[in-house]
Amino acid sequence: MKYLQWNRWLPALCMAGLISGCSGQETQTSDSGSVTVATTEQNRHTGADPDVLQDSNYSSPEPRAYIISPRNGASVNPTFKVIFGLSGMGVAPAGFDKEGTGHHHLLIDVAELPALDRPLPATDNIRHFGGGQTETTITLPPGKHTLQLLLGDYAHVPHTSPILSEVVTVTVVE
Repeated sequence: MKYLQWNRWLPALCMAGLISGCSGQETQTSDSGSVTVATTEQNRHTGADPDVLQDSNYSSPEPRAYIISPRNGASVNPTFKVIFGLSGMGVAPAGFDKEGTGHHHLLIDVAELPALDRPLPATDNIRHFGGGQTETTITLPPGKHTLQLLLGDYAHVPHTSPILSEVVTVTVVE
């Protein structure tokens, strides 16, 4: 009989947990122990940098792309996650023509930028994230590699004022 009573309350308890988990906020704790609360919507669409979110007065007059992870100079395994960040603009999938949006392209070991006035080619070194993705897992051979983000519009063409991240150098170790 107790099983039946518990079984009757279980769906209600699960629903309460789901509702409380949908507050639209995420909590992040920095190395110093301070807590930052950001809305889920902000993090989903901007890949917001936790260091930027801690400063509530931060505003970006110019759009900025950046790599959240890995950090510049990091040693990584051959397969690792790259997390993209964007502020001052929104992320939208390719084919979605809306002002103030774009999607990420990850440049891997690209010494010279491709032509910025036409669609970016899709190659092993220029990876397209036309679905609006804000992270990926890549596999690279051992050694030093460079990573850089370049935002493209709905047609994979970089914006008139290109939105490029800083170059991040990683060392792949086995």
